[in-house]
Amino acid sequence: MLEIAENGRTWVLSGPTSSYAVHLTEADELLHLHWGPAIALADAEELAARPLPGGSSFESPLDGREEYPVEGGPRFARPALSVRTPERRGTEWTFERYDTEGDELRLRFRDTGLAITLHYRMRGDVVERWTSLDNGGAEALELLRADSATWTLPEREGWQLSQLHGRWAAESRLVRSGLTYGEKVIGSRRGHTGHPHLPWVALDTDATEERGEVYGCALGWSGSWRIAVAQLPDARVQITGGAGYDESGLLLLEAGESFTTPVFAGLWSDAGFGGASRTWHDYQRAYVIPDADQDRPVLYNSWEATQFDISEEQQEVLAQRAAAAGVELFVVDDGWFGKRTSDRAGLGDWTPNPDRFPAGLKPLADRVHALGMQFGIWVEPEMVNADSDLYRAHPDWVQYQEGRKRTEFRNQLVLNLAREDVQEYLWEQLDTLLSSAPIDYVKWDFNRCFTDAGWPGDAYPQRLWVDHVRALYGLLDRLRAAHPGVAFESCSGGGGRIDLGILSRTDQVWTSDNTDPLDRLAIQHGFSQIHPARVMAAWVTDSPNTQLNDRVSSLRFRFVSAMAGVLGVGGDLSEWSEEELAEARRWVDLYKEIRPLVQHGDLYRLRPPSGGLSAVQYVRGDETVVLALLQAQHYGEPLPALRLRGLDPTASYECLETGEVHRGAVLLHHGLRTGLRGDLDATVLQLRRI
Repeated sequence: MLEIAENGRTWVLSGPTSSYAVHLTEADELLHLHWGPAIALADAEELAARPLPGGSSFESPLDGREEYPVEGGPRFARPALSVRTPERRGTEWTFERYDTEGDELRLRFRDTGLAITLHYRMRGDVVERWTSLDNGGAEALELLRADSATWTLPEREGWQLSQLHGRWAAESRLVRSGLTYGEKVIGSRRGHTGHPHLPWVALDTDATEERGEVYGCALGWSGSWRIAVAQLPDARVQITGGAGYDESGLLLLEAGESFTTPVFAGLWSDAGFGGASRTWHDYQRAYVIPDADQDRPVLYNSWEATQFDISEEQQEVLAQRAAAAGVELFVVDDGWFGKRTSDRAGLGDWTPNPDRFPAGLKPLADRVHALGMQFGIWVEPEMVNADSDLYRAHPDWVQYQEGRKRTEFRNQLVLNLAREDVQEYLWEQLDTLLSSAPIDYVKWDFNRCFTDAGWPGDAYPQRLWVDHVRALYGLLDRLRAAHPGVAFESCSGGGGRIDLGILSRTDQVWTSDNTDPLDRLAIQHGFSQIHPARVMAAWVTDSPNTQLNDRVSSLRFRFVSAMAGVLGVGGDLSEWSEEELAEARRWVDLYKEIRPLVQHGDLYRLRPPSGGLSAVQYVRGDETVVLALLQAQHYGEPLPALRLRGLDPTASYECLETGEVHRGAVLLHHGLRTGLRGDLDATVLQLRRI
């Protein structure tokens, strides 16, 4: 709901439980008024009537109160917008008008030839904000910085900052620390979202998992990005974020050109971190993720079974065993194309290897479909090997600096996707590929960061940082439109490209290359702070886990850990015994039974993975399911009961595993094996309202 004051200078956006309000002064200063519990327009107008405190030559009354601080004028806080022309730097804007379209509010400003529009939209209790910049002048201007939004928090003491940090194979690790004066800056200067941080922060003063106020912000951008959380000298807190990491230059806007920033979304919740997470999940399922109401299938991926040593016959054998285990989607990973017998060759040549697939992918895809499964493939379109037909024909198509060595990671270079000829080549290759066989799924990988991000000969080469991402989005959008039946997964060496931007164009994401079921608990716990289980791909792989740590774990523990998201299997099924395949089929059948709850239900984190027992609960309608995992038990100590949440306190629920009937706030004494020090065990508990 959007309410506007009669004088057209105060605006209130409201959702089911929260409101967001801004006000324009007579001096055209756009001030933040309120973000928090729902208020009426009259309340916002009362806040707007309060005068700003006086300033001094050392402090500005606008700092910490302005809705979108620009560079220039009486300001000292970090600017969200920094513009440079040949004559001057900074912005001196005036308000022109506001307008609305549907549920979107637009506040329009102008600085000479530059039109600046601030966009607002309320989606449930999530506020979407972004900014568009249109150069209507006669000369080019440079955007040094163009953030999506600045968020202002109410005056409180003792703010704590939560963020998700990590590295390859240890992504999405949750950390919470006290906020101090100055700035805390997180982001990526790598050209993609990155493993070290997810573009999300949350702030609170005394929240728990179940109660207390939480403010959260998440950026929808899949390239380099930055979020700065600043506690200003007067203790006010502002959060500014957008595309790009620094002010070295974002884009050059020629006359008539425009730039629209990515969405920087924010929410307020008074239901603790769990309530904030469920609001984020609802928002993404309703407004971000394509076809989010559809169940994601159980997949099998052949990578760990075969790596680069693949053949059509061998893949068919794996497909038969996968089908017997109840798998619904069979995926051929790396090694099916070009001269790809190792990671040293073939990237860029997206045609089936004639020795391995003499008639292309269609015969295998047809046999996979005949087994009752969908068929998928792995690609890495943004990369190229020096040993490839593409690179030999077009060595200038990669990112590079003139006169410098072309750095290779994983024996590959990054294609300059900002080039229109590269975009068209990839479109033709991928469209032809998806038209050549009945392909249902594409795992889209990105296995190295930007290093030599140059573009010799271009008038403004640094634009490739932004234009690469815009071209990626355009290519995905074009492929999805041309092949609406194909699902896409985002992967970047695991969780290196996970954000609201890529999630608006893909059906799921590869959470981490770390498939160890114990390690995955902390990764999945952090991931769930912002993103729903509906997009969180998780595999059951072989034990010992020779890919990472040689840890031994039971098939039971591996399955229950992976069932917390979109279940997949990635082990070498040709080496699994008949007993293991039969057990796998039972777990897959159980997952299919509880899948609607896991992928579409409300998530409750009952116990974090930091202790001996970890447990998550999903609630949908009259049903609930609990995944409980025992990580370690010392000296046979008793395990605590699990108090379930999100259920009707007046209703009775039957536990399908035990037949016990519970009423109200359910306490479950789980069916985990106990008494074995250091043992790993897991269980699935289902309850239904009676």
